Amino acid sequence: MFSEMDAVFKALADESRRKLLDQLHQDNGQTLGELCAHLDMTRQAVTKHLRLLEDAKLVTVVWRGREKLHYLNPVPIHEISERWIGKYERHRLQALSDLKRGLEQNQTNKNKKG
Repeated sequence: MFSEMDAVFKALADESRRKLLDQLHQDNGQTLGELCAHLDMTRQAVTKHLRLLEDAKLVTVVWRGREKLHYLNPVPIHEISERWIGKYERHRLQALSDLKRGLEQNQTNKNKKG
């Protein structure tokens, strides 16, 4: 599991790869040519970045005839969020939930007395 996450972190560490993911987020299912049109780099460089994104499972590919379409796969990013962000937020969210419940109980008790 950690080696998979390492591949995702490595893929996300590069600004060009993040731009590719942003492009796919805006318009999923693009060809190499369409992706190249948005970046100031060679077709070969974009191909290398896409390969690394595919290896990290951040991009999946579907062939439509002779066209290779690239799609964003958000699952690895979600897994990172759950593993590295979510567990730290749970305590804050629980505290907010407890606070809300306590305030609501206070309000209910005041309404019963008044």
